Amino acid sequence: MRLENEFVEKILTEFIRNEMFRIGIKKAVIGLSGGIDSAVSAYLAVKALGKKNVTCILMPYKTSSKDSITDAMKIVKELDVNWKKIEITDIVDSFENIISDKNITNVRKGNIMARSRMIILYDESAKENALVIGTGNKTEILIGYTTIFGDSACAINPVGDLYKTQLREFAEYLKIPESIIAKKPSADLWEGQSDEDELGFSYEKVDRYLFNKIDERKTDNELKMLGFEDKFMKRVNDLVVKSQFKRVPPLIAKISNRTVNIDFRYNRDWNT
Repeated sequence: MRLENEFVEKILTEFIRNEMFRIGIKKAVIGLSGGIDSAVSAYLAVKALGKKNVTCILMPYKTSSKDSITDAMKIVKELDVNWKKIEITDIVDSFENIISDKNITNVRKGNIMARSRMIILYDESAKENALVIGTGNKTEILIGYTTIFGDSACAINPVGDLYKTQLREFAEYLKIPESIIAKKPSADLWEGQSDEDELGFSYEKVDRYLFNKIDERKTDNELKMLGFEDKFMKRVNDLVVKSQFKRVPPLIAKISNRTVNIDFRYNRDWNT
């Protein structure tokens, strides 16, 4: 799982530049959380597009950790990018009041927060004629640890093929502040929330499992030989299978000869 960091940096910066310029857009908008994933995406976007073409949006809720804002501002200052701080507290609380559900769970409220942030990012992208750059890593995408139409929504995602542990290594190469790399992973959706506590396993363990199962295509017997337990394997496998709907566009029932996202998928199919 080790990376050739210089090669990865070149591929990902060219990916951002090529995909954006191909459709004639040169500006990017990124939701900056203070975590490692959004920090890496911001660094790559600046390298690809230049600091004047990147806007980072900080979107705290009233229970958000103060460290999240502090760490996000470290990135803003180091990259010298355009930035805004937009509180989502009124948006989320208003929605909670409208639905009048006193028993709303942390997960549901977290989804509301994630989707509120994406509304802000897409509104900003419309105003600035920019694209929303994704920040979700490969681990989160595979196990479905994302909010559909929330933090998973984006135009392009430069870091989605990097496991969480690979992102940490890559972040060190990019010289992202150590306080961000070393902090406990958290979506910061409620007070004291931690990714690994919520999932019930570490990123190191699940990344090693996913890499061997998906990238290396090892069989279950081979995975057991590597020390993975049946219970853990079933738990992760179930997460991957049940979250497939989050990784694909909405499925369209096929009626015609050429159906969008089934037979008609790419710009090259359209002669301009």
